[in-house]
Amino acid sequence: MAQLNLTEAKTHFFEMIQKALLGEEMIITDEHRPLVKIVPLSAPESRRKPGSGTGQLLYMADDFDAPLEDFEEYQ
Repeated sequence: MAQLNLTEAKTHFFEMIQKALLGEEMIITDEHRPLVKIVPLSAPESRRKPGSGTGQLLYMADDFDAPLEDFEEYQ
């Protein structure tokens, strides 16, 4: 994991992005304190499909959408 200070990060930003895309994590520091970590975003494994959660809800109370007692005065 590479560490760069803010000045180095400004100068080598494009190179940092390229390394992150190759899987290397980059840490940007300020006065030797870590501030941020640059990591590549992973692509979603697959697209969501409508209805894929059918049957996974096991129980829902009858008063699920009823107002809570603590908030009755706001109605």
